[in-house]
Amino acid sequence: MAARALVGVRSDASSKVEQHVPLPAVFQSPIRPDLIRDVHNRISKNKRQPYAVSKYAGHDYSAESWGTGRAVARIPRVSGGGTHRAGQGAFGNMCRGGRMFAPTKTWRRWHRKVAVGQRRYAICSALAASAVPSLLLARGHRVEQVPEVPLVVDNKAIESIDKTKKAVAFLKAIGAYADVEKVIASHHIRAGKGKMRNRRYVQRRGPLVVYNENAPFAKAFRNIPGVELASVTRLNLLQLAPGGHVGRFIIWTRDAFERLNSVYGTFKAASAEKADFSLPFPVVANADIGRIVNSDEVQTVLRPKVKQSTFFVKKKNPLKNLGFLIKLNPYAKVARRRAILTEQARLAKKQAILEAKRTGKPVDAKIKKTLDSAKSRRKTVKKQNKPFRTALLA
Repeated sequence: MAARALVGVRSDASSKVEQHVPLPAVFQSPIRPDLIRDVHNRISKNKRQPYAVSKYAGHDYSAESWGTGRAVARIPRVSGGGTHRAGQGAFGNMCRGGRMFAPTKTWRRWHRKVAVGQRRYAICSALAASAVPSLLLARGHRVEQVPEVPLVVDNKAIESIDKTKKAVAFLKAIGAYADVEKVIASHHIRAGKGKMRNRRYVQRRGPLVVYNENAPFAKAFRNIPGVELASVTRLNLLQLAPGGHVGRFIIWTRDAFERLNSVYGTFKAASAEKADFSLPFPVVANADIGRIVNSDEVQTVLRPKVKQSTFFVKKKNPLKNLGFLIKLNPYAKVARRRAILTEQARLAKKQAILEAKRTGKPVDAKIKKTLDSAKSRRKTVKKQNKPFRTALLA
């Protein structure tokens, strides 16, 4: 939003500013691009004209279904004979020459109602955005040579214009003709079927000239490409934010600029020309929240940042990870140690037996006793399993 107190009144870009006017309060309204897009989307639908296909299209045949029992679909079929058309499917949207699916109707809901409060809020936001040079540049306007934004011109300098040639000279004098040249360069043929429907050419938008009541210069400006005119009492969101994009380049006449406080009111007084309307009040005085949060005044009273713990337990496979297995089953450590000691003892005994056979020495009695007990256990198990093996082989 604009924050200057005074705006200079100019007759051309090079002239010295001798008069100043206070900035109207509407330029300090909160800029709401989301609201502007929504309201613009709904308002733009109100200029559409109903269209529909003929209600008889696709049904101009004498057709009737053959019913069941003939191994064909039950779609209506053209009656008669002697031609290829006879017996072909008709009426259905899948048939050649049939109607379209869900034919368009003229009673579709074409228009949208928009609350008056929302329309006025959107217009105030669009006006506030038109006073920010960066938004104008972002929208594509060529305002590098414009001495000031918002641009206010003297009434005497513009009301004396009665020819298009003088209007062009005036725009060049205030540095606004570069925006018109951009419009002229953008003129091209539309892509698509619109060029067959009286919408053959498209071009960008140029400056918007806002006047107070009468505009004797309107005929001089209306033939300049991209230049539009509007009364300050009948500002339209479709002109202030074309396409729903904020930042329209506006040229104000002095009396129209001074009348904004009367039309839209101020933060201390309601509007004198719009019933029950007050300017939308910004929630915060400074919309730069990042600057507020990072300021020294705020940072000095904040508590130190708490470091978040990033520790988490990763799930592991207890059949492969001994540590995780011991957490689940503490006895697994004892069992694993016992299994290792048993395996070591078995290998030691086997090694002793092999060494005794190699050297011809007798096997140690203790080792021999262990082997005999193991052999007897195997015989016992084999004897116990013999009936089961016999039953399986039978």
